[in-house]
Amino acid sequence: MLTENQINQSWRRLFRGGELSDQTLQKAEALLEELRPESPLRHRLQAELDELRQRVCQRQG
Repeated sequence: MLTENQINQSWRRLFRGGELSDQTLQKAEALLEELRPESPLRHRLQAELDELRQRVCQRQG
């Protein structure tokens, strides 16, 4: 199991390039699953992921 710090660093690396693909979003989801449900970091990153998904949908739609 990864620590919150490791997950936060991985999250930053994942989105550093700025390209959003289905694979990137799946990796982000997998990182979220590593966190406890009550983790504040999980809630913050989930909100970020939801926003990123909305951007992808707007571009495609």
